[in-house]
Amino acid sequence: MAILETIRVKLGVLITVLIAVALLSFIIDPSTLQSVSSSMSSKYDVGEINGKSISYTDFQADVDKFTTINEILTGSSVQNEQQQVSIRNAAWQALVDKYLFVKNAKAAGLSVGEEEMVDIISGEIPSAVITQNPAFCDENGAFSKEALLQFISYIESDQTGRFKLYWEYLQNTAQTQQYYAKYMSLFTQSNIANTLMLSEQVAENNNTFNVEFVMVPFGFAQDTTIVVSDSEIKKYYEAHKKFYKQPASRDIEYVVFEVVPTAEDVAAANQSLAAVYDEFATTANMKSFLLANSDRQLDNSWYKAGELNRVAKSVNDFAFSKKANVSEVITEGNTFYAVRVMEEAMVPDSVYVKYIPAQSENADSLFNAAEAQWITQVPGFEDVMTAKVNSEVTVNGLTFKVLDRTAPVAKKRVAILEKAAVASKETVNNCYAKANTFATKSAGKYENFQKALTEEGVYAHPVNKMLESSDRLGSIDGTKEVTRWAFEAKEGEVSSIMTINNNYFIVAALTGVHKEGYTDVKEVAPSIRNVLYTEKAGEKKAAEVAEKIAGLTDMNAIAEALGTTVSTKDGLAFSSMTSQGLDPMFIGAASVAEDGKICGPLAANIGVYVYKVTGRDTGAFYTEDDAKARDAQMAQYTTQMVVPVMMDDADVKDNRARFF
Repeated sequence: MAILETIRVKLGVLITVLIAVALLSFIIDPSTLQSVSSSMSSKYDVGEINGKSISYTDFQADVDKFTTINEILTGSSVQNEQQQVSIRNAAWQALVDKYLFVKNAKAAGLSVGEEEMVDIISGEIPSAVITQNPAFCDENGAFSKEALLQFISYIESDQTGRFKLYWEYLQNTAQTQQYYAKYMSLFTQSNIANTLMLSEQVAENNNTFNVEFVMVPFGFAQDTTIVVSDSEIKKYYEAHKKFYKQPASRDIEYVVFEVVPTAEDVAAANQSLAAVYDEFATTANMKSFLLANSDRQLDNSWYKAGELNRVAKSVNDFAFSKKANVSEVITEGNTFYAVRVMEEAMVPDSVYVKYIPAQSENADSLFNAAEAQWITQVPGFEDVMTAKVNSEVTVNGLTFKVLDRTAPVAKKRVAILEKAAVASKETVNNCYAKANTFATKSAGKYENFQKALTEEGVYAHPVNKMLESSDRLGSIDGTKEVTRWAFEAKEGEVSSIMTINNNYFIVAALTGVHKEGYTDVKEVAPSIRNVLYTEKAGEKKAAEVAEKIAGLTDMNAIAEALGTTVSTKDGLAFSSMTSQGLDPMFIGAASVAEDGKICGPLAANIGVYVYKVTGRDTGAFYTEDDAKARDAQMAQYTTQMVVPVMMDDADVKDNRARFF
């Protein structure tokens, strides 16, 4: 158990948690966790990766492994919802790495052999997965091969198997990272600065031109003579079909019956606070008192004026009014407060510190090696904020040395007695009864659902194309039950009552089913019609302009014929089409136009142009170094897109939303 204690205690609770996050980050890249919603190959499959079906049973086994690893790293078997999500994401990403990325890396001719793995684990330059692990560091925080060997020797005697699992995780992570490093180097090493391309970029950015032009806007009036046929829409749809790919989704209508405290419930909350008010004003054990009597527990944080507005403005106003130490009862909507000022002091907003594990041997050496950093107030570490410069303070297993701090300001510690009105059992039952009446009248059918809306005087909220990952309806979070029902029901069905967060009763109707694939041409026809109309309107306007200016060879004469004036623009560049306040199509066309020649009419995005380039100039503000920097940025972007593109190419199906 010595190794476990090394992980959990040696560097302190905070450092262990940070290491846990760092280690998980090796396999959790948010940019690669893009869900590709689709229908699942099996009702019991969590997803499919590169042709490999991932069953719920297998995935849950992986989640259990990562949960154990997290327990080893943090020393805690308790995870909140956010931590559980992170663990599931880590397990999923490990599967993506195994069945997709590593497989593709091997197909590209890359490998990580046994000898290389030995070097990665214990060689001259081992993986950061190993060197940054506190279990393998000496008392000064430096990587120790001896500590690593001690850990490995302990694995066989560990009857729980936890450390064998952890060691396998470290090796797999290190190997995967090596594959990533090699694969990504293919892109960075191949990013050769081609001399010809660099010179073209430099010329493109340094060459500017001056132009005279006349523009006739399209206007907003609909031209009824322009007709877009159904066959033209269908032809456009088929030519651009890839842009109309859609995930599976559902249309629903839902009615919400919210549990709202009654006037009697509000009065009960007020009475409940009043009953303990006197004790609140005098108690010497505020922590225990609030734990037993308040919706808000004791907060030892230091607050300056304005910061308690996040609780309630009236709470903040009293705390910093200096009228008294204890307030009268404060009412804010359905919530009641009493405020007691516990302590006042001059406290900085930030302190500059170094910290080490408490009771460490060679503390001076550890402090010298530690990196100083600015920190703000952290719950549980409030006393660090009030420590004097050059002093040391030990809090929660860590010793802090304060090197500097910002200018202290007046702050207070405040105890807040809070009682929010809670719906009584009777109130909840009455709300449920209303929902039950509506659900009974709906009788599972949409036509009955519509009738019940009128009879009960309630409103149905529509939701179009709800994705399977959806966990929110309007302002209501945690509505996964509604989503699961919608993806299991048949069109036209009405649900039974679904209870959300013990505060909402929801009855939903499934009004539309959209399968994974391509959006029906009927759904996108209006948008396609607008595109084609704009094209035809541009062509017609250009033809009208051409007819009006036929035979004219002077820009002023052309402007007069079109009822407008000549505009000029100097220093235009093709390389910055979108930043010059003009139509990009016009700039692109003008950039390659023959000098001194009247060109057009050109139907662009906002109107029809007739134009003439009057001069060009070559600058030197854009250099070859700028071009190289741009290429480097593009290469970096390319590496970031590798895995998402792989996932899209392999048609990865992530159906975790159906189960979690």
